[in-house]
Amino acid sequence: MAGAGSLSRPMKNASEGVTCLAFRAVQIHGGKKSRCGARWLRDFGEAVLYSTFYDLLRGHAKLNPMLLNPFSVPADASRIAIIGPGRLGTAFAYKFGRDNKRVIIYYHDVDVCKEINRDHLNPRHLTKDLDRRLGGMDKVPRLSPKVTATNNLEQVVEDNDFIFLSVTMDRLPELLNHIRPILERKTTNTCFISAIKGLTADDITRQLITPSQLIRNNYFPIKDRFDVVTLGGPFFDTDIALGNPVCLTVAGEKKICQIVRKEFLGSNRRELTSLYNFDSVGAEVCGALKNIVANVKGAADRLELGDSLPGTLFSRSGVEVRSLSRLLGGSFQAFQSQAGVGDMYVTLSSDASKNHRYGRYFYELFTGNSLETHRKVLERIDGKPEGPNTILNVHKFLEKRNMYSPIFHCAYKIFNEERSREEIREQILQATQFDRRTREYIGPTSRLLYRLFPNLWYRRHRGLLANP
Repeated sequence: MAGAGSLSRPMKNASEGVTCLAFRAVQIHGGKKSRCGARWLRDFGEAVLYSTFYDLLRGHAKLNPMLLNPFSVPADASRIAIIGPGRLGTAFAYKFGRDNKRVIIYYHDVDVCKEINRDHLNPRHLTKDLDRRLGGMDKVPRLSPKVTATNNLEQVVEDNDFIFLSVTMDRLPELLNHIRPILERKTTNTCFISAIKGLTADDITRQLITPSQLIRNNYFPIKDRFDVVTLGGPFFDTDIALGNPVCLTVAGEKKICQIVRKEFLGSNRRELTSLYNFDSVGAEVCGALKNIVANVKGAADRLELGDSLPGTLFSRSGVEVRSLSRLLGGSFQAFQSQAGVGDMYVTLSSDASKNHRYGRYFYELFTGNSLETHRKVLERIDGKPEGPNTILNVHKFLEKRNMYSPIFHCAYKIFNEERSREEIREQILQATQFDRRTREYIGPTSRLLYRLFPNLWYRRHRGLLANP
C-alpha cells in the first residue's frame, strides 16, 4: 500500500489515519489530474478502509494495543530488557537466561556493566547472599551468556518490546521521564512488566497511586503505544534465581497477560508458574502495604512478646490492608488472593524478606534517632526495602482522610517518632491489644454502605464515625 510506512506507529484515531494517508498520497502524486488523480483517489479510499477497520477493532473488543494497528510489527518475545538490576532484576535475569531468552540489563554505571559482561555475576546485588546460602562462590550460578549489560538506555528501550521494571518506587518517576522521549520515537509498541512494590502520591490529586497507575498517568498522551503487566507475590528473589518452585500473580489486561505468562513465565512450570488476576491495582496495593506490616513484625519479633501476638498482628493487618486497598481502587477480594494474603504470609514469616529484616535491625540498632537508625539499617541490607518510604506516603494519606488504621499509625510512630525501645514496645501493644473495634465482623448496614460508598464509608480516626 502506498504510504504504509508512515503508519509504523499506531494512529491515535481513525481520522488521523485518513489524514495521514491522504496527505501522503498528495505528497507523492503532487495533486496531478488524470491518471495521477485516480491513483490519489485509490490511496484515499484505502485510507478510508483503514479507518473503518480501526473503528471496528476499537468498537468490538478491548484488544491488546499491538493488535489495533494492522501495519505494526509483531512483538518480539525472544528477548527482554531489565531496567533495575538490583536483587529482583538480577534474579529474573537468571530465570530468563535459563529459558534461553536474550536478556539485556540496563545499569547507569558502565563499570558495573563491564563486570557483569565479564564475570556473568552482579557485583553489587544478590551474589553475596547466594554465596552464603550455597556455601561458596564456586557454587554460585553464573548468568547465561545470552545475558548482557549496558548503560545505553536508548538502545535498551528501542530494541526491546518487553521491558521488565524492578526499580524502587521513588526512582520510577525519574526513569519514566528519561524513557518517554525514546518511547515517542519508537516504531513498535512496548509492554512494561512491573515488579515494583510501593505507593506514591499523585502530583495533581495527591491521591495514593500504584506503579502501574503512575506509568499510565505519565504516558497518557501516548497510551496506545504501551501496556503494563503487574507481577505480584508471593516470591523471593533467591528462589527465582535458584529455580526453586514459585507461583506468582500476573495482573492486567487479559490478552497481554496471556502473552507474558506463555512467553516468559510458562516455559518450566516446575520452577515458575503463574495465576492470572484482573485486579492489578488491588495486587499492587496489597504488595505495597504488606511491607509496612513486615517492618512492624520484624520489630515485634525482637520484643519477646510470645508466640500468639503474630497471629493478631497478621489478622488485624489484613483488615486494614483490605480496607485501604478497596479505598484506592482495588477489588474487595484483593486481599484473599495470592498477591494479598499469600504474599503477606511469606513476607511476615521469613527472614528472606528485606522488610522483615529492616524491622528487626531497626530495633536492634535503635539509637533514639530514627533517621540515624534508618541509615545504619540500610548499610546492613542488600537492596532498598520499600516499607519505610511506603509508611510515609500512607501516613500522609491516612491523616488527610482521617482514617482509623491502628497498625499503620503504629508503624509510622515506631519508625519516625519514637525515642526509646520501651515506646516501640508500647506502640505495638496499643495497636494489637487496645483496638477500638470490639468485633470482627461488619454489620449488615455497614456492609451495604461500605460496598456502595467505599470512598466515604470507613471508620474515622476522630469524629462522628470514630466510635466502635
